[in-house]
Amino acid sequence: MVLYEKGLPFEFIKVDFATRQQKTPEYLAMNPFGVVPCIDDNGFILYESRAIARYLEENYPGGPGLIPSDPKQRALFDQAAASEASNFDHYCSPLVFEAVVKKRLNLEPDPPLHKELSDNLNATLDVYDQILAKQKYIAGDSLTLADLYHIPVAVLLSYADIDIARGRPNVKRWFDEISSRPSWQKAKEGLDT
Repeated sequence: MVLYEKGLPFEFIKVDFATRQQKTPEYLAMNPFGVVPCIDDNGFILYESRAIARYLEENYPGGPGLIPSDPKQRALFDQAAASEASNFDHYCSPLVFEAVVKKRLNLEPDPPLHKELSDNLNATLDVYDQILAKQKYIAGDSLTLADLYHIPVAVLLSYADIDIARGRPNVKRWFDEISSRPSWQKAKEGLDT
């Protein structure tokens, strides 16, 4: 998504999870955790999506500025990015596992865990709705990586019939806007759901 935002050329290589390609010695040499994503930028290997996004933004000019340069605005961006990781993804990723992955793998769900994660996510989203009542994006009035970080896992939640915007008009406005960006539309074309 960030590559599309910045208009950078790249080659997308799918990792075959069915054959556990992410656990081969060749892949583990790039990402020792054996997960996706990772990039090879002319020999510079980097993994973890948030680190990759920041690297691309800070090292390749062009496209929208996705990390503010003003110290106060950058601090608000850092705050929003940390909140996304600690208060949003912290609940969303395990919820996706409970509601989507377990179903696809025919594993038994854990209803109490699902409820706990859902309750915590809903509390986070209620705070988001208050924040977004005062500003256009999660870190202020300009789009940042912190906004984009939310998209993939929130979209996956929709496959579990979890609507992050239900009853939250400001979250709805924000998420409708960021998830309809051409960069996300192009990026999701290559994803298997």
